[in-house]
Amino acid sequence: MRRVRALVRHSGPTSLIFRRRLALMGGAILVGLAALIFASAADQASEAFDRLVEAIWWLPLLLTPAGFAGIAWVTRTYAPYAGGSGIPQVIAATRLPEQIGTRLVDLRTALLKVVLTVGGLLVGASVGREGPTVQISAAILARFHAILQVPLRTSVMIAGGAAGVAAAFNTPLAGISFAIEELASAYEQRMTLLVITAVIISGMVSLGLAGDYVYFGAVAAHLPLGSAMVVALFAGVLGGLSGGLFARLALAAATSRNRLTDWSRAHPIQFAAACGMLVAVIGVISGMTWGTSYAPARHLITGGQEPLWFAPAKFVSTLATSISGIPGGIFAPSLATGAGFGNLLRWMFPEQQASAVVLLGMVAYFTGVVRAPLTAVIIISETTGSRGFMLPLLGAALVADGAAQRICRDRLYHGLSRAFHDRAKAAGVAPS
Repeated sequence: MRRVRALVRHSGPTSLIFRRRLALMGGAILVGLAALIFASAADQASEAFDRLVEAIWWLPLLLTPAGFAGIAWVTRTYAPYAGGSGIPQVIAATRLPEQIGTRLVDLRTALLKVVLTVGGLLVGASVGREGPTVQISAAILARFHAILQVPLRTSVMIAGGAAGVAAAFNTPLAGISFAIEELASAYEQRMTLLVITAVIISGMVSLGLAGDYVYFGAVAAHLPLGSAMVVALFAGVLGGLSGGLFARLALAAATSRNRLTDWSRAHPIQFAAACGMLVAVIGVISGMTWGTSYAPARHLITGGQEPLWFAPAKFVSTLATSISGIPGGIFAPSLATGAGFGNLLRWMFPEQQASAVVLLGMVAYFTGVVRAPLTAVIIISETTGSRGFMLPLLGAALVADGAAQRICRDRLYHGLSRAFHDRAKAAGVAPS
């Protein structure tokens, strides 16, 4: 009986070990559910906006700027830590003490961020749901730990963010690699079990409710070895430079001091409206750059053709949305821009398989933006079912990572995280 009592104290329902495991598993289940609900709401919002544009083509010229301004006002007034992707907030939270870092992964802020991101899709913003999913996933795990009175460790927030990526794309391996490359500056061995457990549980919930699916549809990409080396090299250099340019411009808008950035900080609502007007004009002219641009991206990936100007149009639309200050991720829009960039490469290599060239351009551009080559390769291989094409993808990604450093030395999410880190540290108190 003495041994039984000792065992109950050590691992029973009231023990810290039991509560910590319950917080992780219960939180991961909720992460999977939240990711599915968010995905459904985002898809419905995008479809509703598309129907609106079909009915009244000029309405976005009024709706989108007004929507950007309204969302920016709500964000600054009620959820100042909800702006942008959500990934920089989680990165900043991992570098702060618990009582300060939880400001960045507060559940109320994250829930409002989800609502505002869906609102952004309703007005045509070029945003995705993956970054916000990372923030709300970390917030769910943080709240579960607080309810069960379990100390919140950095590894828990990283595990939550990884589970969010896995559930958002149905890409478990990408969730793990994302934790390694982006959320954690150095991968600690003690984090392994937490990350893998959270990814598996949230992934099982997602698969159980939504079924097994490939995000962009299965693609049989292949190239001869010699051709793959040449295309991967060109794609890596040009895609890395293009993605690096996006990161540099986004970071400059957030951190540099000049007349434009000073005006944008002094008049954030007007600046958001101006960004919304630019997005609206591009969208009305092109008809292809609203939201995530999933449809044209998938069409290109499966071998279809789109206008060559789709890539630069999506580039500008996503950049304008990103610097406007409204909540929303850049994962999916960057993948769509990368597909458009791959479409440009097809003009250079018309004799090669279209899908393969598009995927190489896609991984190169995406790597240039986020500077996480392993995550980029795994996400694209899992979202397209092209696992047999991983070696050329990895080659293009590694070249793109090196090329992007020539344009932008800072990694985008880590550079953006410093502003959130400084603001949360200056506030110095945890949320109520």
